[in-house]
Amino acid sequence: MDTAQTGAGVDRPGHIRSFVRRQGRVSAAQQRYRDEMMGRIGVPYVAARVDLDALFGRSAPQILEIGFGMGETSAAIAAGHPDNDYLGIEVHTPGVGSLCKLVAEMGLGNQRIIQHDAVEVLREMIAPATLAGIHIFFPDPWPKKRHHKRRLLQPALVSLLASRLRPGGYLHSATDWQDYAQQMLAVLSSEALLENTAPGYAPRPAHRPQTKFEQRGLRLGHGVWDLVFRRRPTSGQPRSLEAEDDRQDQFT
Repeated sequence: MDTAQTGAGVDRPGHIRSFVRRQGRVSAAQQRYRDEMMGRIGVPYVAARVDLDALFGRSAPQILEIGFGMGETSAAIAAGHPDNDYLGIEVHTPGVGSLCKLVAEMGLGNQRIIQHDAVEVLREMIAPATLAGIHIFFPDPWPKKRHHKRRLLQPALVSLLASRLRPGGYLHSATDWQDYAQQMLAVLSSEALLENTAPGYAPRPAHRPQTKFEQRGLRLGHGVWDLVFRRRPTSGQPRSLEAEDDRQDQFT
């Protein structure tokens, strides 16, 4: 999950910022690939809706990932599911450069990247009821109790995330911190637009590959908790885009 900020952003009341403003070391290769690839697969932040079909040059299921880290999982998922399109959000420049390198080496045509604050991207660029899925894998757990307010998955953001999913679209999160998993389960369960696909925590879906770090943790007896929620089917008259946008009021 991202831990650095490179794009400018203006905090608003209720705005969740789950990273600190620091810039990690960027290798020469990461910088080179970022410089070369972001003109092709990078999406500049704009405070306006983006046409995802035009962005990818086709109409396909569109999956958003928040905080892709160094991008290994993102690239593996995009490679394994060529019929889907993937939009990754990350603020950490080494991670952006790393994913750019993987995209170039693997020849991936279904991966795009936005280097900006995820809340602003969701609020301004992603239209309501459009996404087929959202991935949030191993977000910063902020383990100290006084820092729990910085955790990404909190009610206001979950409400915004749910509004961007189309009916039947899924929200898949995973963590290796048990108390964060418990908080995630409680927060996701309280969102009226979402329903759990499992009695509690879900088995790891096949689309999420295990990282080497995760495999090592499991061998040492560490737990990993996946949660997969789905947006409830629309009942009655479809909710208008204007009504969906009303759910953003808590962020403005």
